[in-house]
Amino acid sequence: MKDLLKLKSSLAEEIENILNAQIKVEAHASALYLAMSSWCDDQGFDNAAAFFARQSNEEREHMLKLFKYVGDRGGRALSPEITNVPNDFESFRGVFEQTLEQEMFVTEQFNNIADVCMKAKDYVTFNFVQWFLAEQVEEEYVARRIIELFDVIGEEGTGRFEIDKHLIKVTFDEG
Repeated sequence: MKDLLKLKSSLAEEIENILNAQIKVEAHASALYLAMSSWCDDQGFDNAAAFFARQSNEEREHMLKLFKYVGDRGGRALSPEITNVPNDFESFRGVFEQTLEQEMFVTEQFNNIADVCMKAKDYVTFNFVQWFLAEQVEEEYVARRIIELFDVIGEEGTGRFEIDKHLIKVTFDEG
């Protein structure tokens, strides 16, 4: 019976484990961005609150995409426990700096997954991960450009509200 169960999954245990770890990373990012949305809303930054609500939904979609992939390959996707999500943030700029740090961390995680897949010769999962790596280029780009608004516009006077007004115009063109 044990040998039959091995045939059930085309994922190596190491790959399944690393994908389940990434499911947790995506779930935590979703919760973090939801907390940032609430904080921005409380501070009166309506556009930033909407931005982070969308980011939260997007991270949840990423989590579910990974979750489905593990199951589709015969593995067992694990529903993650999410802890240590902050609800207070030091500054408006700080939430975007933390966003960039989070996205750079996620990029590093997906690079590690791709590396493990290559070493394990799991080219199917390696191919699947390429979508996420391409997505990370956009995520990091947008966070960097929003942080640049703080440098260009400044935070003095009505600066933060001008930044909030302009951040919705920041988009990524794959061109």
